[in-house]
Amino acid sequence: MASFAPWRVIHSLMKRMTSVASIRISKTVTAATAKQRMLKQLVCSDAPEQALRYNGFRSIAGVDEVGRGALFGPVVAAAVILPERLGGLSRAGLTDSKQLTREQRESLNKRIRRMAIAICVAEVDAETIDRVNIYQATRIAMLAAVQGLTVAPDHLLIDAMRLDHPCRQTKLIYGDALSLSIAAASVVAKVHRDALMRELDLLHPGYGLASHKGYGTPEHRRALKEHGPCVLHRRTFAPVKAVDPDAVVEAQVANELLFDDFEMEEGSEWA
Repeated sequence: MASFAPWRVIHSLMKRMTSVASIRISKTVTAATAKQRMLKQLVCSDAPEQALRYNGFRSIAGVDEVGRGALFGPVVAAAVILPERLGGLSRAGLTDSKQLTREQRESLNKRIRRMAIAICVAEVDAETIDRVNIYQATRIAMLAAVQGLTVAPDHLLIDAMRLDHPCRQTKLIYGDALSLSIAAASVVAKVHRDALMRELDLLHPGYGLASHKGYGTPEHRRALKEHGPCVLHRRTFAPVKAVDPDAVVEAQVANELLFDDFEMEEGSEWA
């Protein structure tokens, strides 16, 4: 078999699929609005999977995460291996979970779980996120989801990320809006995390977690100012750190220790 660079094939497919997504952006349209319009015009299909199967790959896992930008709770990743025939999911409207309603996501989640060859969901908690940073925590969650699959994949399709895993992999920008496997992982992870946020809303009332799912909405920021952060907030994230009294104390202690060390060093030099 000739040497194969899957990213070149998929990049070519992406260029053709995104050619329909060109938008004239007026100066009054925000970048976020323009991005949402563009994403809605992308075509989510099994073209990336077909390109990989044409070159001999059979057990293709889509991998995606949700909750990366939230101020509260874990980042959640899912890995999903789907069968070769995906026409039913395509006709059902599977795409990036952010473009779907709750009802659509939950219906698709049930359908994905019925037909998937293997699924695994992994979480990395707020404490770990604060310790290693959100980028590394996301990679840890994705890797754990892949390693937890009951069927070993021979190729990974990942939304804009690469993992420390020996399996061949393709990083696909806007992958959850272009690949059905990545979109399936996006939906599974989103449904899982949203349900978790509704449960945690009962344990940590007052923040509105059931509605905003831990993201930095005006409602959530107001609640943070009023109540302060709880143990599951990400203390290294700026909006949380700004209202965290413990962060102020820690900063003061660190400054005092630094000053004490400086005095000791000065004294030792004069001794």
